[in-house]
Amino acid sequence: MQKRTLGDSGLMVAPLCFGGNVFGWTIDEAQSFPLLDAFVERGFNFVDTADVYSTWGGPDNNGGESETIIGAWFKKSGKRDKVVLASKVGHEMTPEKKGLSAAHILRSVDESLKRLQTDYIDLYQSHKDDLSVAPDETLRAYQKLIEQGKVRAIGASNFTAERLALSLQTAKDAGLPRYCSLQPEYNLYDRAGFEAELMPLCVKENVGVISYYSLARGFLSGKYRSEADLGKSVRGARVAEVYFNPRGFRILDALDSIASAHNSNAARIALAWLMQRPAITAPIASATTIAQLEDLMAAAEVKLTAEDVKVLDATNY
Repeated sequence: MQKRTLGDSGLMVAPLCFGGNVFGWTIDEAQSFPLLDAFVERGFNFVDTADVYSTWGGPDNNGGESETIIGAWFKKSGKRDKVVLASKVGHEMTPEKKGLSAAHILRSVDESLKRLQTDYIDLYQSHKDDLSVAPDETLRAYQKLIEQGKVRAIGASNFTAERLALSLQTAKDAGLPRYCSLQPEYNLYDRAGFEAELMPLCVKENVGVISYYSLARGFLSGKYRSEADLGKSVRGARVAEVYFNPRGFRILDALDSIASAHNSNAARIALAWLMQRPAITAPIASATTIAQLEDLMAAAEVKLTAEDVKVLDATNY
């Protein structure tokens, strides 16, 4: 499989990233292991998680569930060296455990490493911006972790273009590690927030992009087409609220048409569109069954024509 370099990190990743938010939320350890095995066996190597996954998963969830499952899989499978592992810090675990202060980062990385049963995290990301902390404090904490060998590269998530640019400039001026990647919400429906300012900045600064909600909470897979479909997952109600509108259904029609021409399906075409976008290194997508995962991985084999892309881009208006 053709790997891609993530920004200027030197990390080589497959063009699809497995989203670990489902581990410990909608699937348990026994269900997660076969998915991770299948993903790696097919030549994919990029897995994304976060310390906060998944505090929302139920009354017994406190965060760290996803990392714990991945760590157990590393121990059982012996496949740590087959994976470029991405995790995150900074989202609220508890009112006292959040943000991008040096103290919180240095404490949290050790907790994540323990759950993950590994000595290092390949890509450690600021999960969300923290306006109360100066960028140089955050970057100096990351510098220490890189020097200690606990982290190989750093990335940002949910940053505005202004704040990402400030962090990049701070890194340059102070000789500190720079963010090599950005994790924004971006998909065929949700485009403006990323394309207006963040995309040109990432292209200019060689910041790799790993988009989340790549299938718009599942809407772009085509499984939600009417009110009757909304019970198919816990995301159903939100899908209807955001995407059930003329533009949303126009996008599904375009995906269906192109999928038919490629003997494919809507999910694969939506991911293939992302994989061919400027700045995108690897879209993130999650699966809870082998069948779903096979669909996602097959997207890497789809080559859209210039006319396909033109048709899909036209749905933005």
